[in-house]
Amino acid sequence: MKEQRRHQRIRFNVQPLVRLGQHGFTGMGRLENLSLGGLMLRTDLPLKVGKAFGCEFAVFGSALVDMSAVVVSRVGDMFCARFEAGPISELLIGDVIDRALSSGKASILSLNEFQGRRVMRVAGGLNGCLHNDFMHGLTKVGVDEIDLSGVTDIDNAGVELCRVAAEVHQVGLVRPSACVHAKLAGLAVRLAL
Repeated sequence: MKEQRRHQRIRFNVQPLVRLGQHGFTGMGRLENLSLGGLMLRTDLPLKVGKAFGCEFAVFGSALVDMSAVVVSRVGDMFCARFEAGPISELLIGDVIDRALSSGKASILSLNEFQGRRVMRVAGGLNGCLHNDFMHGLTKVGVDEIDLSGVTDIDNAGVELCRVAAEVHQVGLVRPSACVHAKLAGLAVRLAL
């Protein structure tokens, strides 16, 4: 059940714009997710699988990231790409990811096994963009507890996900961050402190 990706990816609650260019064509897209190794984006630009393209983006006030990537797959208007980055670029992308997570405007959801228990961990924003992954973890994978210590922001959709986890699936919500504790304190959602 351990996450198989080389780099964890963050999902965005509101997808940032990305400027793209490949073989003389330029256009815009929206970042679906981002990791140190690459990105997933939506665009109408006819990017070619196996070919490099240029991309530039800034995420929630971060420095501008300007680098090339290679398209590795496509489904409709969704493209997955691997960065052609060096160590300095990885530092810049790492800073972008840290900023997005700390603001609560992006999220990481991971599923791991720890001391014989299946644990879902959420970092960054706990919001509606995690609904599909969150529910997959609850209903298909099965989790024993959800570690909320890394949550930096929680909205009403996140509160509802916690309620469903605790009440419907009897999953323990453990180590809530201050914002989670404050948001759930007045509700009848069971926290395992």
